[in-house]
Amino acid sequence: MEKKMIICGVVTVSISLIGCAPPKKENKNTLIYCSEGSPELLNPQKTLSGTARTATATTIYDRLVDFKPGTMEIVPSLAESWQVSKDGTEYVFKLKNNISFQETNFFKPKRNLNADDVIFSIERQLDVNNPYHKVNGINYQYFQGMGFSENIESVDKIDDLNLRIKLKKPDYIFIKNMALPFMSILSKEYADYLIKENRREDIDNIPLGTGPYYFISYVPDSVIKYKANNKYWGDKPLIENLIISITPDIGVRMEKLKKGECDIIVSPNPHDIDEITKNKEFKVIKNEGINIGYLALNTEKKPLDNLKVRQAIAYALNKKSYIDIVYNNKATIAINPYPKNVLGYNDSVKKYNYNIEESKKLLNEAGYPNGIDLELWTLPVSRPYNPDGKKMGQLMQSDLAKSNIRVKIKSYEWGTYLQKVKNGEHQLVQLGWNSDNGDPDNFLFPLLSCESVDKGSNNARYCNKEFNDIITNAKLTNNQNIRKKLYEEALTILANDEPIVPLAHADIYRISNNRLSGYVNNPFDLDYFQYLTFKGGNNE
Repeated sequence: MEKKMIICGVVTVSISLIGCAPPKKENKNTLIYCSEGSPELLNPQKTLSGTARTATATTIYDRLVDFKPGTMEIVPSLAESWQVSKDGTEYVFKLKNNISFQETNFFKPKRNLNADDVIFSIERQLDVNNPYHKVNGINYQYFQGMGFSENIESVDKIDDLNLRIKLKKPDYIFIKNMALPFMSILSKEYADYLIKENRREDIDNIPLGTGPYYFISYVPDSVIKYKANNKYWGDKPLIENLIISITPDIGVRMEKLKKGECDIIVSPNPHDIDEITKNKEFKVIKNEGINIGYLALNTEKKPLDNLKVRQAIAYALNKKSYIDIVYNNKATIAINPYPKNVLGYNDSVKKYNYNIEESKKLLNEAGYPNGIDLELWTLPVSRPYNPDGKKMGQLMQSDLAKSNIRVKIKSYEWGTYLQKVKNGEHQLVQLGWNSDNGDPDNFLFPLLSCESVDKGSNNARYCNKEFNDIITNAKLTNNQNIRKKLYEEALTILANDEPIVPLAHADIYRISNNRLSGYVNNPFDLDYFQYLTFKGGNNE
């Protein structure tokens, strides 16, 4: 294999020589999916972004268990079955036999999936002495943010097809979390090969898995190419070639769809949806999202460490105007950090309805009669939970100015944005979360637990011991009534502290041409490319 340097606005590395022109559909056996951003890395272990998840989780990789497409039901995937000990601390997984890794131009596996691959995939994230732990940075936000790094005691091989995961304490959401993208299974054989070749970094850039599509090439800010894995153990892809055309501009994505340069687009402009629905050439695909768009307030930085300042900001934001102007009423105002269809939703928490006078009063009580100056970072990509960060930022800036809270708007390229937020460099920052499993823990632990301040996605850098104990205890029981009460209590504490301002719960949209069929509706913002096909066939 020879690596080629490609210059196309930037210098990058790919496994094959690619032109710099926009991707073209060579035949009807090619699907072009227009996405909103470039993945930072091609490994869902290492990133939380939806762009990376789309590019890897349902294409290249599989997990031991998964969600039945379109549902919240856990089903076997690479694992044939599993058993849980009575005390909930031991999981024994039996792998399916004869599952092969992808055969590519850059690596040809000599063996099938076995327990060594699963152990490697977990220990890479768990064991600081693993030879891959520090490769491409120590960045396992989901694994650490969900408490796996603290709670997994050991991962042991029983034989080639059986392994045991032992926990320090019960976690009744553990099996749901095993279905999430960060628990994707990598090839240890490939990892060992890369060590011998002195190319460890390639494990996250030139990926290899067991999934329905295998990786061909990637030019950041341009295109990712895949081929169908015809030896796939599960439902085989119906379309041979998959292209992800990276198109950050929301308007350009729509134009490319209309010109036939995209077959399906992600995160369309909400203002285009009503009109395009009338056009019989296209299909609007709508899912009720399990998500939250929010403003995080960095509680480690002054003056945001002051509760009254945080409350003043919350009262100053006119959420209804954001729903009207940014979301075109394709979302609902958020009160909790997760929507009503999630366990423990609490409508009785303290509410911060738009009230400029109350905002000014609180700011004065906090000791800032002349107001404050802050930086507001706006989302640089369109996401379902925030389709236009720039517009929302301008509205926020105008709202906050009425309370004498003066904000300077900043933004960065998506990867830089995420890294700077992880470093805690921000004051006010727009972000959001799409649930991966529909459980309240999937919102509260990664976004707001003490464990996730440095190791997860706690962008408010919030740590309240009482709150943390409650959400930790909610993991220890599978009694849903007890969990419901615990989460209601946790949400009351959270609203009183207001480390984040919940903004909106948005519907999730895709728009495709009318020839594309087989899209699997689901609440997790996942795209199951293997089921897509074109009416009239794919080989014309």
